[in-house]
Amino acid sequence: MSAEPLAAEAPQKTLLPRNDAYYRLKADMEDFLYAEADLLDERRFRDWLNLLADDITYFMPIRRNVKFGQHTERENTRQGAGISWFDEDKWTLTKRVDQILTGVHYAEEPLSRVTHMISNVQITRVTPDVNEPREVELRCRFLVYQNRIEYETYTFVGKRTDLIRKTADGWKIARREILLDQNVLLAKNLSTFF
Repeated sequence: MSAEPLAAEAPQKTLLPRNDAYYRLKADMEDFLYAEADLLDERRFRDWLNLLADDITYFMPIRRNVKFGQHTERENTRQGAGISWFDEDKWTLTKRVDQILTGVHYAEEPLSRVTHMISNVQITRVTPDVNEPREVELRCRFLVYQNRIEYETYTFVGKRTDLIRKTADGWKIARREILLDQNVLLAKNLSTFF
């Protein structure tokens, strides 16, 4: 029986060159993510939708408890196969926003107070390169705090991998995979955006 390598034994990815272009791009990506968080926290959901590419994939697998050595293969459900918390596109995300903005959404009336915190932003891949980026893949950590009514509070902590694409209208999110660091969802609903 083979086990996956421990983190210390795992092969290291090739690092992008650390030059001025890289640091400018990293700052641009961080600013983009922070601005996105502000839109969500300010409940500007239609403006947030404008940051999404028309072909976006928005996916949050369910995390399972598995035996040691099976994490890579079995811990997370697979996109398009089985169940997940989210496996959405722009149309379904738009419908979720439409539903919230009716003012009669059972889980968002009154609207939640939400704070998104983003940290540990790392660029993992740039196409074609940092001097002329068209697509940027990045990872980050998040903490989302949600307060509903008087006493309902939920904290979501996890990791994201995003693919950000340059378009004529600016940067757009083309893919988002969200890994929530919990196996059982403790919140009563999952109406917030990540």
